[in-house]
Amino acid sequence: MRPSRRSLGISAGNSDAWHIYMRAQELIAGGAPVAMLTIGDHDWVTDSAILAAMHESATGGNTGYAAMSGSPALRAAIAARAEAETGIATAPDQVQVTSGGQGALFAAFTCCLDPGDRAAIIAPYYATYPDTVRAASGVLSVLDTRSEDGFEPTRAPLDEACTGARALLVNSPHNPTGAVYSDATLAAIAETAQAHDLWVISDEVYASQVFEGRHVSLRSLPGMAERTLVVGSLSKSHAMTGFRIGWLIGPPEIMGAVADLGMATTYGVPGFIQDAALFALSQGDQIAAATAAVYARRRLLALKILSGANGLRILPPKGAMYVFLDIRATGMSGKTFANRLLDEDLIAVMPGESFGGAAAGHVRVALTLEDDRLGDALSRLAGFAARNARDTTSGEA
Repeated sequence: MRPSRRSLGISAGNSDAWHIYMRAQELIAGGAPVAMLTIGDHDWVTDSAILAAMHESATGGNTGYAAMSGSPALRAAIAARAEAETGIATAPDQVQVTSGGQGALFAAFTCCLDPGDRAAIIAPYYATYPDTVRAASGVLSVLDTRSEDGFEPTRAPLDEACTGARALLVNSPHNPTGAVYSDATLAAIAETAQAHDLWVISDEVYASQVFEGRHVSLRSLPGMAERTLVVGSLSKSHAMTGFRIGWLIGPPEIMGAVADLGMATTYGVPGFIQDAALFALSQGDQIAAATAAVYARRRLLALKILSGANGLRILPPKGAMYVFLDIRATGMSGKTFANRLLDEDLIAVMPGESFGGAAAGHVRVALTLEDDRLGDALSRLAGFAARNARDTTSGEA
């Protein structure tokens, strides 16, 4: 007896992407004072009013099976929000409530791809993207971007990566680099998608966290609404990571299939969590703006401490809740840097290799500690890099 080939191929040898995070968790469980800067999980509790709404819903009896595509009220609220942000008419039946943004990603790929279809993804990429494509029986086509281009893709490489593909995954604001795609980049993506007749899966979970430029949903560009699936979530905007509440928005032609998949997988998101999400959205931009303000402040703190540090090159993030550091001046890979930093200074960061070959020689730092502890950890990280920086005149560390 053996597992299916599809299940065995999901990680494709990348099962160590979360190795540093798991090591850090073990150290914390043993009492070590690790500065955890790995994953994008907020360092504060979800807003008390959201928790109260969830409590009231659960104690009021909303603990049975929930509407599998999402409650009518929540789908209507998400649709109204999307229409207001994009100017594109959006009906509630174009919304599927999912188990987090990850559930929406899996649903999108499963409903866009037949077994063996190619899906293009842009590297650096969020660590689960390749696994999600393979779990949906797709084949990867990876487009590497460069820090010199701000990690934004350009038209000719997009054409090459998308030739013969069925779908293209786009993420802006971007995890891990913090890029916010320019209008020119978005136009190139739209032109490529239409030229190759692609489904575009647009991961927009960081849409509320933009510090330079502006967020534009690909769905709002001419000719894109009928081929774009938008992934959304309250995890990052409303500090609701553990609630596992997200959504997928798409054209009517595909949303029936998405609903069928939901019935065959999660069978709906708990009703009391949906009610908490509905309350969160009913508060307008207040909670999301407060969350974004925290990361805007911490971004400035990181730039102040890390800019010009010996052994580091910081790529100022335009959005999201991370800083992406080029550590190649230390002569170490991202994996080696992250492992040694954890061993020697008890600071946990994600190695760039977790996000694809284009991110090798980098590390991602989540701004997920309160300011004083974050500042201390970043100063110690800068000191670690400086101690290990190569002497460019002698070629030695």
